[in-house]
Amino acid sequence: MSNREPHAATQSHADRVMGMRGCEAHAECSSERPGHGVSRIQARLAEATPSKWVDAIVLDAGEDGFVTIASLDGDIRRLWHHAPAGDALEAGAPVAWHSVYGVLAHGAERLSVADA
Repeated sequence: MSNREPHAATQSHADRVMGMRGCEAHAECSSERPGHGVSRIQARLAEATPSKWVDAIVLDAGEDGFVTIASLDGDIRRLWHHAPAGDALEAGAPVAWHSVYGVLAHGAERLSVADA
């Protein structure tokens, strides 16, 4: 019969996006987790599936990396990117969000985003 050891207590991360865990500074981060850098595969898959892009308008882009968008259908989504998005995005800016591969496009710029 096996001996069961008690598990260590876990910390709650209810207020954090999955990709945020373990990252401290965006300038030094090289992660390709959702919300960090766009990987080559992620970019290629997003470009190869054009029917999954959703046109949207930025409602809010904060210095904390959170971006709120509204699709042209009226759906509102809150997304997160590791770097502050307020520099690149402002309220009213047109964007496209890839609903499968988590890419937010603004002009030629592509950001990896995570659902928040």
